[in-house]
Amino acid sequence: MVKPSRRRPVVGYLCGVYRVSQRRACRVARLAVATNRYQSRRDPRTALRLRIREIAQVRVRYGYRKIRVLLNREGWQVGKKLVYRLYHEEGLALRYQARRKRRVSVNRRERIRPTGPNQVWSMDFVADQLADGRRFRALTLLDVYTRESLAIEVGQKLKGIDVVRVLQRVRRDRGVPQTLFCDNGSEFTSQVMDLWAYHHGVQIDFSRPGKPTDNAHVESFNGTFRAECLNAHWFTTLAEAEGVIERWRREYNESRPHRALGERTPHEFAHQIAASRDLMGLLTAAHSLSE
Repeated sequence: MVKPSRRRPVVGYLCGVYRVSQRRACRVARLAVATNRYQSRRDPRTALRLRIREIAQVRVRYGYRKIRVLLNREGWQVGKKLVYRLYHEEGLALRYQARRKRRVSVNRRERIRPTGPNQVWSMDFVADQLADGRRFRALTLLDVYTRESLAIEVGQKLKGIDVVRVLQRVRRDRGVPQTLFCDNGSEFTSQVMDLWAYHHGVQIDFSRPGKPTDNAHVESFNGTFRAECLNAHWFTTLAEAEGVIERWRREYNESRPHRALGERTPHEFAHQIAASRDLMGLLTAAHSLSE
């Protein structure tokens, strides 16, 4: 079925080329005359369209859902259906690759599910290259519960000692996790990594070989990191890459809405969890004093 919006140009073409009346052209195109003459009185929402385009140009991998969250933060009282319509009318819809069909697989053991911050961290490597073709890697470290990006270490040759150095740096601010998710890369299975985990009482939970879904949280983060940062910039030097990646990491934690967190940022979610725990502690203390 062809929509009326597609039939109107046909009517105009028939009237202009064949010099027929509008009514006859409408009969040929099978379009009601009233529908052809109808002029929409809907508010064009020009200011809102311009703001949507501005956000989409700055955050090229944001879909209409995240753009709506940012608009609501700025004071625009808009619903998701309106943003969706304007987003598509402006030609901003993202193109996604078709997902592969899932194969039948055997049941795997259940991994630890965190119930609070700092219980489970997940880490992995992402590879990219500079403008001159030199390769570099980025070590990503993620808190599975709060979705906070704890660190992104950039370097051309990152080894096990570099992984330990990053963990030590994060440990000074947040302590150590109970469990660490990672794959079977040589950097994570090294002796220095095993010694650090043993010394701090951290259990390392390795993914099964060839099963990246075992470490799904950091794999999802790496996809976002590549789409919104690595693919959106052209790095000329390693220092430039470090600066841009660190700015993106801070933006991810502080301003980017996360759907799994109820469209809150990881920092907002972490602060709310901390505030609720402090309140529960005060209520427990008050109850014990009353008894």
